[in-house]
Amino acid sequence: MSRKQQMPRPESDLGDDDTGCPILHVDMDAFFASVELRERPELAGAPVIVGAPGARGVVLSATYEARRFGVHSAMPMSRARRLCPRAVVIPPSHGKYAAVSRSVMELFGTFTPEVEPIASDEAFLDVAGAGKRLGRPAAIAAMIRERVAAEHGITCSVGVASSKFVAKLASRHAKPDGLFVVPAARVVDFLHPLPVGALWGVGERTERSLLRLGVRTVGDLARTPPETLQRELGQAAGAHLRELAWGRDERRVTPHVPDRSIGAEETFVTDIDDPVRIRRELLRLSERVAARLREGGHVGRTVSVKLRRADFTTISRSRTLRDPTDVAQELYAVACDLYAVSGLEKTRLRLVGVRVENLLPAGGAARQLSLGERETGWREAERAMDRAARRFGRDAVLPASLVRPPSDGVDL
Repeated sequence: MSRKQQMPRPESDLGDDDTGCPILHVDMDAFFASVELRERPELAGAPVIVGAPGARGVVLSATYEARRFGVHSAMPMSRARRLCPRAVVIPPSHGKYAAVSRSVMELFGTFTPEVEPIASDEAFLDVAGAGKRLGRPAAIAAMIRERVAAEHGITCSVGVASSKFVAKLASRHAKPDGLFVVPAARVVDFLHPLPVGALWGVGERTERSLLRLGVRTVGDLARTPPETLQRELGQAAGAHLRELAWGRDERRVTPHVPDRSIGAEETFVTDIDDPVRIRRELLRLSERVAARLREGGHVGRTVSVKLRRADFTTISRSRTLRDPTDVAQELYAVACDLYAVSGLEKTRLRLVGVRVENLLPAGGAARQLSLGERETGWREAERAMDRAARRFGRDAVLPASLVRPPSDGVDL
């Protein structure tokens, strides 16, 4: 069971005073699985896992019925099946989740322009400026939950607090399908009984170091002398964690954080040394990355490939283009070149990936046509595919070389 699942429920007598608590953290409940259950309501109440069914796939999402068996995201599918042999496994549909995510984020924007998405299924909102129009923070949180359920058929949990850090912890304690307020005057009462692993920045290694000091709860850490923490963890980390332990988090909600890169990876069920199959996967990944670039209104200048050998050693190769692009065929051509010069064309691989960096707004990026290139071509064809995908699903229109049985890998 994960550390998050082991965290105890907070005291129930904190109260619901949301004065000075303008920060909301909204987190969809078992997002991918919940989206799938909209189309398969007969599975409601059953343990459902979203992920590639192959032995080397990983869990992307699991319903709370599956989580009761210890299943959690990022777990190898083979272990998840052992823990919950009756689970229904559904292959992922990333285009569908992206569409729902965009719509949910747009819904948040109707409450406040101060929306900071931090993943496809969660965001921070600052509702300080929405009070006169919509009411108190807890009331706004309740309205958001009602609209997400009514308009999208899924549930979300909302934490209401005075800071981002505490709001995120509060939403975790509200799960599933709940709302939890941490009054500004009760932040320390809320934090100090929690295990020290609840703090942002405390991974397994840091937690082991703290446990060696006898620091087991957030309260223990708050009462540990600063010099002891800084000696054990380093000056910056020790000071930062002590601030969090006292509920001090000055970070503001930052709307419209631009994507720094967009990528996709594929892990194969069995290691592959066939260059034809590797290039076919590079095409599939280039198609997916290009579609995400266009969805986000981006073009990119730097293309990289990630190649992981059977022994888990990984190499990356990249190239910066003269002109930024959002065209899959252009990404694919570069990815194939990088694969060719990697020296791994006859090497067994377990994972390949394609990523685009140095992103720019699509509308503001000038592009020079290559000699003989028409203004319409691959770009126009791929935009037509985007329109078809929005209507019929991402797999409805594919390049001929990708029309084949389902992939033998899992997208991460």
